[in-house]
Amino acid sequence: MLVAGAGGIGAACTEAFLEAGARLVVADQSAERLADFAGTAGTVTADLTTTSGCEQAVHAAQTELGGLDILVHAVGINNRVPILDTTDEDWDKIIAVNLSSAFRLGRAAGRVMVDARYGRQIYCSSVSSLLAHPDHGPYAASKGGLNQLIRVMAREWAASGVTVNAIAPGYVDTALTSAHLGRPGVREHYTGMVPAGRLGTVDDLTGPVLYLASRQAAFVTGHVLYVDGGRTLV
Repeated sequence: MLVAGAGGIGAACTEAFLEAGARLVVADQSAERLADFAGTAGTVTADLTTTSGCEQAVHAAQTELGGLDILVHAVGINNRVPILDTTDEDWDKIIAVNLSSAFRLGRAAGRVMVDARYGRQIYCSSVSSLLAHPDHGPYAASKGGLNQLIRVMAREWAASGVTVNAIAPGYVDTALTSAHLGRPGVREHYTGMVPAGRLGTVDDLTGPVLYLASRQAAFVTGHVLYVDGGRTLV
């Protein structure tokens, strides 16, 4: 299997799959993040916003593992500013990392999986794909686009035994959110919006990802699973 993203949710998923006995390759642009998995998983340094980087990652997984049956895409960035203050550069970068990388990596992995007539692809979406959070314009657009992208991929590849799904976390304390959550009153504000009364952890996400990657989820495809403590209910 191939995990895209060596930090935060990607790192947690990597550790969970390793504990489950999986053989995997981790891809990331940061050699420093990848160093955490040296000796326990294969690693490949690649720019996943590019076609060449995505093909490099898929090739590395095929070469090391002898094939590719599972892809977990956990690559994402955000920049919390109002739309009127969002620059073209901000928009382009967030869309490239969050959405274009999913398309390019999913396409590269999909070619292998469709030929093999088996595969599992799992992407990391967000409650921002559904909820209109202020200061999340490009991020929300990227995650909303991701939800529809996985539905189309799922529809096109279903007959080939390839499933494509996503998890959509609520606020989870990761490197992507830690600085924002550390601002005065922010953590309490978001916690108050969650019926479960707490923010998520990366450990809340690994079980759903393991399930969607399994043979038990063979009849689940094109689905976005909101893992949010009830956040999307209010």
